[in-house]
Amino acid sequence: MLKNNFKNFLDEISKNHNKLYLLENEVNESINIIYKTILKGGKILICGNGGSAADAQHLAAEFLVRLRPNINRKPIAAISLALDTSTITACGNDYDFNLIFSRNFEALAKKRDLLICLSTSGNSKNIINVLKKAKELKIEAINFLGFKGGKAKKFTRNNLIVPFNNTARVQEAHIMLGHYIFEKVEELILKKTNFDKKSLLEDKLN
Repeated sequence: MLKNNFKNFLDEISKNHNKLYLLENEVNESINIIYKTILKGGKILICGNGGSAADAQHLAAEFLVRLRPNINRKPIAAISLALDTSTITACGNDYDFNLIFSRNFEALAKKRDLLICLSTSGNSKNIINVLKKAKELKIEAINFLGFKGGKAKKFTRNNLIVPFNNTARVQEAHIMLGHYIFEKVEELILKKTNFDKKSLLEDKLN
């Protein structure tokens, strides 16, 4: 019985992921936006709540350190806006938890930067606030959303809306899409700069 349950679970995952093909245009557009941001010297500012906060940190680390063990390249500027417990708790205590991203974003963001928001519901107030701040500062944003996109989809034309009705499945799709998009951005950067994949490793060894 348990074996059948697990098989059914995997079949459901496979069926859901096949639906993500519908996001092909949005995925390709996101790759281009991130690539152009990095080329012009901008940084990627990423945020989310709960599991999405972990995914934001995860994706930031992929750019700051590396995505794939066989590709050693220079670090790419990416920051999670859930900076640390001191910043989060200070803002939550002294101001409001709904400002934890927008306040950090206002302090760190420049015109050439890019905001990436991850939200399964698209309705979290701190996500809405940081998107409003990005719009006010005329900084481009990309949303990774779930369900029907929520209120967040109104604040940018760049929305990757995973059409699932289960939070866990949405988050799994977000990190998978994030990995794919970041890998393609990395490939474009390496191709553009004719980067020697071994050079950074050799520098470290020397």
